[in-house]
Amino acid sequence: MEGLSPRVWKGADFAPPSRLASTAHGLAGATADHAFLNALPHGAALITWRDGAPHFEQWNDEFARKFAVLLAPMSASDQGNQQWVLDLHAEIIDFAISKATLRRFEVERLCPLGVEAFHCSLGWIDYSTAGGQRMLLNAVDRTADRRIEESLRRELVSDSLTALPNRIGFGELIETVIESYTGGSAQAQLGVLIIDLMRFGRVNEALGSMAGDELILSVAARLKACVGDEASLARIGGNDFGLCLMAHNGISDVIALAERLNAALSSPIRLSNLTISVNCAIGCSLAPIADAEPDELVRQAQAASRAAKKSGRMEIYRAGELGAARQRFFLESRLRDALTRDGLSLNYQPMVDLASGDVVGFEALARWNDPDLGPVSPVDFIQVAEESGLIVQLGRWAVHEALRQLADWDFVAGEIVPLKMSVNLSSIQIARDDIAAMIADALALNGMDGHRLTIELTESALVDDPAKCRELLETLKRSNVAVAMDDFGTGFSNLASLQSLPIDVLKMDRSFVTDMLMDKDKLAIVRTILSLSQTLGMKTTAEGIEDSAAAKALRNLGCTYGQGYYFARPLSAGDAYEFWRSRRNSAT
Repeated sequence: MEGLSPRVWKGADFAPPSRLASTAHGLAGATADHAFLNALPHGAALITWRDGAPHFEQWNDEFARKFAVLLAPMSASDQGNQQWVLDLHAEIIDFAISKATLRRFEVERLCPLGVEAFHCSLGWIDYSTAGGQRMLLNAVDRTADRRIEESLRRELVSDSLTALPNRIGFGELIETVIESYTGGSAQAQLGVLIIDLMRFGRVNEALGSMAGDELILSVAARLKACVGDEASLARIGGNDFGLCLMAHNGISDVIALAERLNAALSSPIRLSNLTISVNCAIGCSLAPIADAEPDELVRQAQAASRAAKKSGRMEIYRAGELGAARQRFFLESRLRDALTRDGLSLNYQPMVDLASGDVVGFEALARWNDPDLGPVSPVDFIQVAEESGLIVQLGRWAVHEALRQLADWDFVAGEIVPLKMSVNLSSIQIARDDIAAMIADALALNGMDGHRLTIELTESALVDDPAKCRELLETLKRSNVAVAMDDFGTGFSNLASLQSLPIDVLKMDRSFVTDMLMDKDKLAIVRTILSLSQTLGMKTTAEGIEDSAAAKALRNLGCTYGQGYYFARPLSAGDAYEFWRSRRNSAT
């Protein structure tokens, strides 16, 4: 404990019970003034100060049982105990001559069952009948408390399943490696590797938690056998392991270890009667010993492991990745506030009938102009919304706001304007939200018929959960809500899914439309998509039209709708309404 001075006594300090018989100053002959010692639940003794030395005068049974060797006469065979006796006497002498009123210290001694610990205190007691002062020595046995603390400490820093260090213990391991480094190679660095088991969640879902535990134990055994004494191993999360090593040759040592780890986990693992292949993502961070910060190294390695999931190979942390992660957290906080206080807005990009030139609708696009950050790119805040789960709230807001704006245009025009509103929904929102109920509520709240709304989905939404997506599309069709497949041609759609799903519109990705007249391959892809849509009875929309030549070519090829900067950039609500009104008046 802080502030306590420890004294360590060895096992030889214990005396056999027979030695107590030679004690001449027990409580049997004590006066009533000293009888209070027996009332104390812990060991206690009275010490007198005579001739410049302490003398044990009275003690209780607990003190005699715990510290018999202090009370027995010394003999030649006791010389091995002399040093600890001198240490204790020194503590008492220091107290006596310091004129202090109280002193606390700690005593630890080794015994066959481990370390025994005592919290001791020294204080003065006046004895008028004895004509002087005595020191009272209290010794409270804290051995059981110490062992409980040690047990709790082990649980705090250890993983209960594998008995490996956990996240807290891993940080302490790294600190130990740093503190124990005595120098060596000029290239030596501290390396931290994070191993993420990528299919662990599927094993838990399909086979249950017991199979998941069995998998973790098997992986831990393989990793231990692979690294040996070269690195320290820990389990820092449900499916994450951590390794810390001294990389004397810098990055080459880390790469070599990562290759061995991949090889160790490449062989399938047998669980009950099944054989499971383990895929892992390995991320690494490196730092010179003098600059190594345990928590920072772990965060950097975790950021690298997330990058490894996407790249499919081991990744080493690059400067700036954590800064980008912190920026995303900052954006998440600001976005949450913006959604709460209605800090976002919608812009509207016209969708034009290529045959007639009429504006048939608008695509609603979320925009965010933060008071402090200024305009934030949709690429940035949409990604943050998807990572944080705010995409559900954002998507709901966009649908309601788009339909509310359409109702406002009806009111301003004094009639139901012949316009449709298109709103994008994220595949993450489709997986987490009740889309059908949300859209039904939005239509009812704004007094809209379903035929005036088009929901745009990406191809990934169809691939992630085909059965749920099919059910959703069929529900939307019953409500007369149109469905468009956005960015068609860049994902994983196939003819079978297109033919079986109730999709109304294919939206060609802008990457095919841009410069298609100068690229024969792009033009061929556009022709194929238009031919496919006509065969399946679907309408088509071309995104990214930037000049009249492209608009004319797409019209001649049979494309239904077009949108892009050639017609108009995304507009505010007021400008979008005026754009439609002016186009209708000019056509009239």
